[in-house]
Amino acid sequence: FGGRSAVVWGSFEILDEGDGFKVKKITVLSGQRLSLQYHKFRSEHWTVVQGIATATIGNKVSKLKSDESLYIPLNEIHSVANEEKEQLQFIEVQLGNYLGEDDIVRLKDIYNRI
Repeated sequence: FGGRSAVVWGSFEILDEGDGFKVKKITVLSGQRLSLQYHKFRSEHWTVVQGIATATIGNKVSKLKSDESLYIPLNEIHSVANEEKEQLQFIEVQLGNYLGEDDIVRLKDIYNRI
């Protein structure tokens, strides 16, 4: 296993994947954010392992610290930002019948990837 991708916001590494699941380690640099998005084919579970995440799920915004987690249902609009000085790292577990990177519907993206 193991794919890596890096862009301005940070990076991700695929730790494991199999039939119906994928596990990623995601790093978000200080002051950066992931796009406001949703997925048609997968749900996600996020667990923070380093830093503080400012997570938006639907209309709710919450701060998550190390060892805290949340669930993002299928088709739920979500985003995460790192508003802190240290980097943010979280583990993302994706579950669904299709887990391709093209299952991202971006609604707002500061990196112009819409």
